[in-house]
Amino acid sequence: MAKMMTKSELIQKIADQHSLARKDVKGVIEGLATVGHSELKKSGAFLVPGFAKFVVIKKPATKERAGINPFTKEPTVFKARPARKIVRARPVKAVKDAV
Repeated sequence: MAKMMTKSELIQKIADQHSLARKDVKGVIEGLATVGHSELKKSGAFLVPGFAKFVVIKKPATKERAGINPFTKEPTVFKARPARKIVRARPVKAVKDAV
């Protein structure tokens, strides 16, 4: 698998494609992230058009319970977990088609 692009590489690539200053591109990317964070907190969803929809999923708390390890067949105890929120990215059709 290829190495993931860094933030500065992304900024440079976008700046080169659109002949913009790096600091302008950096401001837009950071602004997008800030708006995305506040929208996820407020409404639980944020759409980046042409890329992905980010949604907050609330996972309920779980109690401690007994079970069996499927690999070793030994009895085990699954720990209790507190209620939590997770963020899931759902790619839009354009991304699925591009990949």
